[in-house]
Formats: sequence, structure tokens, C-alpha cells
Amino acid sequence: MSEAASSHVALAKSTRNSATPNSAKDDALLASLTPLLHEWLPRQRWFAGKDHPVTGFSLVSATEMLPLDAADDPGLLHLLLRVEQPERTAVPDDDCYQLLLGVRPSLPDSLAGALVGRVEGGPLAGRTVYDAPHDPRLAGLLLERFRRPGTLGTLRFERTAEIPSGLAPRVLDAEQSNSSLVYGDAYILKIFRRVFPGTNPDLELPLALSREGCERVPAPIAWFEAPGAEPLTLGILQPFLHGARDGWQLALAALAAGRDFLPEARALGRATAEVHTALAAALPTPALRGTQTRQLVAGMVERLEAAAKAVPALLPHAPGLRAAFEAVNDLGLRGSGWAQQRVHGDLHLGQTLRSPDGLWSLIDFEGEPARPLPERRRPAPPARDVAGMLRSFDYAARSHQPWHPEWAARCRAAYCEGYAQAGGTDPRGEPELLRAHETDKAVYEVLYEARHRPDWLPVPMAAIERLARSAAA
Repeated sequence: MSEAASSHVALAKSTRNSATPNSAKDDALLASLTPLLHEWLPRQRWFAGKDHPVTGFSLVSATEMLPLDAADDPGLLHLLLRVEQPERTAVPDDDCYQLLLGVRPSLPDSLAGALVGRVEGGPLAGRTVYDAPHDPRLAGLLLERFRRPGTLGTLRFERTAEIPSGLAPRVLDAEQSNSSLVYGDAYILKIFRRVFPGTNPDLELPLALSREGCERVPAPIAWFEAPGAEPLTLGILQPFLHGARDGWQLALAALAAGRDFLPEARALGRATAEVHTALAAALPTPALRGTQTRQLVAGMVERLEAAAKAVPALLPHAPGLRAAFEAVNDLGLRGSGWAQQRVHGDLHLGQTLRSPDGLWSLIDFEGEPARPLPERRRPAPPARDVAGMLRSFDYAARSHQPWHPEWAARCRAAYCEGYAQAGGTDPRGEPELLRAHETDKAVYEVLYEARHRPDWLPVPMAAIERLARSAAA
């Protein structure tokens, strides 16, 4: 029997789901897993609290997707878990993580890298727990569940189209804040690890774009969530763009070959403008003026001050950076206003794909994962996305030795030209707004690199120096 067929049979047999968890059983389950999670969770790429100690866990929900006590077959346990880190004062109370845990008597060698640990006591005593997406059998189960939408314990599955069976799964090994599974080069399932109340924009915006007929973004095929007054989006199944290459890889290849990236950058600008136009047609477009402008600038200044405390190298440039933000505030005081709409929120070359026939697509609409979900769902000037892409061209040029600042400058200009061709307005026509957003992005990059990739810190710091000089002048 194939893995997919085995998963289908196992799914049909799964009848014990924790829709209303037994508190005593779940308390014992969590207590038995806690020592393992203390060791395993902070090591995961997608865990956001690496800099602070974990003092405990609390269980939001537990759903037994496959029986956990089968003699030979693997079990599958879905958990929503709050992580207690008192020193992380900025963490919201409703911040939690999604875990998919496989359970076996022992782990085959092929799954050794997914090991969480062996449980010493409680309901799973003597059994081995591991990260389930790495198990083809359990990954196949997830696809089968999408083929049969409805409720399973504390989970709800939805789909918009028929999904074929028998597609072999594989984990997509990429550095990201989520986990991704590819099924037979036909679909990709993104599993959100850190989840928040409210519909994730990575589901909301592609659905809206699909209704507008925009083909620049893969439309969701299926998704699952934890229902409630504010449902938690847990995962999204989308078409897998087989053979497509991301813009970051293509840009680095162009640099290595010593050639320009101008046609690609111009076409990417057109694609961005098309997506912005469709989003503006699909969703509200409130104007940015008055109090909202002051709030926008205040947020930028606040992020700068917090970053400067964490990264002292920013301090000498803080007055010039603050001037870039205040220029927008000054225009607002004089009556200027700008268009706002829903945007991508974290646009860069790595969030774009070009198909073999040359068509650019935009992906990953969840926004910056470090920002609260309500902030990521808030309308913003399209300049925010443009600034993110301009920063990405700079990153690409800086990653190549020797550094090619003129390569980045030409790409930035071509991108804006393409955007103007498709969108009707050149983002460079609002220089203060664009510079403020690019400065805000560079400040974010400095903080990120200082925490996660110190060797990359010179890349955003070079932009910080340039932007501070520009604003001061």
C-alpha cells in the first residue's frame, strides 16, 4: 500500500478527536512533553523567542488527528501552545505556536533529524515524539484531510477546488519562519508555526486577488484554521509553481554572470503595480492624512529608538534617520495626503517567482512575521512595498564581491519605471514618503541582522549611512 493510501485509511479510522479536551488528560500530556519542548522548541528556526528563557507552557487546544496508542502505526497530535517568556514584555497574551507531533514506539533512521525526544511519563510514556511534517506518511494525511473538508476536533478544513490523491509529499528545506510541504510538484502547503487571532493576510489577500482575476498571485486551493470569534489561520494549500525561480536567485545569477538585471527588474515593477491595482479594487483604500500621518511617523520613530537601544551603531545616524520620518510629518501638517491600501507588507526579491515562460508572481503575503497581526493587516501606502524591493536590490548587490552599487541603482530605477508603466504613477514622485519607508525598512534590517546574522549587518548599515545623509541634506 502506498504512503498516500495508508494515510487515507488511517484518516478514515481516526475517530478520537479532542474537540473538548479532557483537562486532566491534557494536563498530564503537557506535563510529559514539557521537558522535551524546553529543549527542542528554542532550537527551531521559526521560534521567535530565542533571546529569552522559556519558563513554561500552557495548552490552547489538542486534537488527536490519528490515534496515539496504535501498536505499529504512527499517531498524529496537533497542539496549539502558548509559550511563557515573562522577559518578553512585548509578546501579546494571545501569541501561540502550532505543533504537529508524530508519535511512534521508535523512530526510523530516516526521521532521526525530526526527533523531539522520548517521553518518560504520562499518556505517551515510552513513546518517541517527532516533528510530523518530515514523515511522508503523516504529511500525506494532511493532504487527505484537505480532500475531505469539514471539522476535525478543534480544527476546520476548507477548500475551493478538487484535490487529487496520491501526491508524494516532501519537506521544502528553506530558511523561513514557517514550514512548507510540496505535494507532487502540484501543491505547496504552508504551515504557520506562530499563529495569531484573525485571518492571516497570506490567506485573505490572495483570496481577494483571485476574486479580482489577478493572476500574479497563486490562489489558495485549501486551508485549515482553529475556529472562533477570531479564527486562527493554521495552514494554506496553494499551487506549486514548478520550475519557477525566485527573484533573489535570479538576481545573484545575473551578478555572478556580470550582466544587468534591468528587463527582470522592470517586469517585476509592472507585476507589483498590477497586484497593487487589484488590491485597491478589492479592498478599502482609506486616505493617509492628519492624525494617521502622525501615527505612521510616530511608529517609525519608535522603531528607530528601540533599534538604536539594541544596536548602538545606529546612534550616530539617528538624527538624520529621524529627519527622514519628520519630512513626511511636515508634509502632512501642510495638508499633504497619500493613498493607502492593503499591500504585501514584506516585499523583496525572495518573495517573487518567475516561471519558465517569464511571468513574475508575488508570494508570501503574511507581512513581516515579527509585527503583530493587526498591524500587518492595516492599510499602508504602496510605497512601503516599493521600498522593500528597493532595499532588496541593494542586498543583492552587496552580497556579491566586489560590491556593485551602480548595479543596484540601475535595478531600482528600472523597477520604478516598470511600476509607473503598469500603475500610472511613479513611486519616485513622492520622494519623502518613499525615503521614509526605505529608512524604516533599513532600521528593521539592522535589528534583524544584529540578532540573527551579524555578518550581514554591514549591508543595512551602508544604507543607513546613505539615507541619513540624504535626509539631512
